[in-house]
Amino acid sequence: MRQGKSWLMIVLMIAICLIVSACSSGSKSSQTTGEKTTKPQEITVRVNDDPDFLDPHKATASISFQMLLNMFEGLMAPETDGSLKPAIAESYELSKDGLTYTFKIRQGIKFHNGEALKVDDILYSFDRLMGKNGEKPLSSNFKNVDSITAPDNQTVVIKLKEPNSNFLYSLTALQSAILPKSNDGKHNENPIGTGPFKYVKYSPGANLVLAKNPDYWKKGLPYLDKVTFAFQSDDQAAVMSLLSNEVDLTSVPGHRLPEVEKNYNVSHQNNNSSLIITFNEDRKPFNDLKVRQAINIAINKQDIIDSVFSGYATRTGSNMSPAMGDYYKDGLQNVYDQDIEKAKNLLKEAGYPNGFKTTITVSSHNQMYTNIAQIAVENLKKIGIDVKINVVEWSIWLEKVYFGRDYDMTTIDLTGRPSAYEILNDYISTNDGENFFRFKNKEYDKVMTDVLKEPDTKKQIELYQRAQEILTEQSPAVYIADYQILWGSNKKVSGLKSYPFWFHDMSEVKISN
Repeated sequence: MRQGKSWLMIVLMIAICLIVSACSSGSKSSQTTGEKTTKPQEITVRVNDDPDFLDPHKATASISFQMLLNMFEGLMAPETDGSLKPAIAESYELSKDGLTYTFKIRQGIKFHNGEALKVDDILYSFDRLMGKNGEKPLSSNFKNVDSITAPDNQTVVIKLKEPNSNFLYSLTALQSAILPKSNDGKHNENPIGTGPFKYVKYSPGANLVLAKNPDYWKKGLPYLDKVTFAFQSDDQAAVMSLLSNEVDLTSVPGHRLPEVEKNYNVSHQNNNSSLIITFNEDRKPFNDLKVRQAINIAINKQDIIDSVFSGYATRTGSNMSPAMGDYYKDGLQNVYDQDIEKAKNLLKEAGYPNGFKTTITVSSHNQMYTNIAQIAVENLKKIGIDVKINVVEWSIWLEKVYFGRDYDMTTIDLTGRPSAYEILNDYISTNDGENFFRFKNKEYDKVMTDVLKEPDTKKQIELYQRAQEILTEQSPAVYIADYQILWGSNKKVSGLKSYPFWFHDMSEVKISN
């Protein structure tokens, strides 16, 4: 009797084990065949500092748009060659008189919060930029707009007061991102756009995290599930982060290239920016042309290119890079070669035979600004100008220098744009938002007004080149170079694209497993 019970227990135990084993085997099989085992597509991109705003209508720093353009779109979008293509607008027509643009709005676009994009959101976005909501205008680009209307739910019509050859360039997310009306008052703390990636979180001083927009209107894009923009101001530390695989993409100083190029992909990008040392012309003695020219002649631009950029830069003589092709005026880069004796004589003629004391204020978010300032200080000592370097945080630089105009001298790189007009319009005397140099010149203002009315491309080029000549003659800045950006990236990363301005376009980036 006991043996029978024992035998029965053994049979039951075996049966239970077989059932458990079968269930376990079935579960493991479903994980292998029924579930994806690929890793999430995630990337970490190093940028030098925090964005100044997450609200694209208020952001001004190029460092912000490197990241924000992944979240926001405009009626038009820039191509890698600087041309434009339709984005939120599917197509457009321009009237014969050059005054009326009729945009057909792409259907099926959703904001990141799931709401369908409507023409009311487009009207709201432009009203906000133009200050028609009762607040201060957020852009000066639309003063020439007579009216914006939506005759139906698929059409937006923009009428101008005068023809404007540059107007379409004002309709990208760089200038006029389309925002949801329902998010009014919360665009900075909870940014919502229509781009390939949506906002997850912003940790000041640490990172900005974006996630894939599953409802993006470009089918199949993006490939990445997550993008983390990690803030790190020190270039040398950033290289170490790349070498230790803490970041997947970063700019690399030229002298560190040998450490990177064996095990990482390296690409060269023409920055299309203007690296300058500039002055506040509202302050003496920088309101004197001879003083500005003396400083220009005293500074050795090639020394800066060789020392700071290891030669990876193209010398310029005005506020435009050779990357702009036919619009660029060649030859201006040789106008102010270093000549110490000539610089001394100019200072003497200006009434400063013994020089003067001044301060150059630079941002700490990129070491190159301090390095450039140090070379300038040594050069200017030779003509009697005693310069103190004042290093401040990026947010302070924006507040004091760019917006407050509370400075003597500074050095910065003015971001590249796909539009020749937008590259040069910083110096228009009435452009209070961007003309932090306080440059005023009647001929320059007229040239920049005339070019907007000129429909002929060849004549536009002539006017843009004359504008560059005026900047060289009047020396509102020491024009140094357009430096190349050397990008180091993980070899598993592909799909990176280069634009004639700073934009980390993550929409087509992939990571191979």
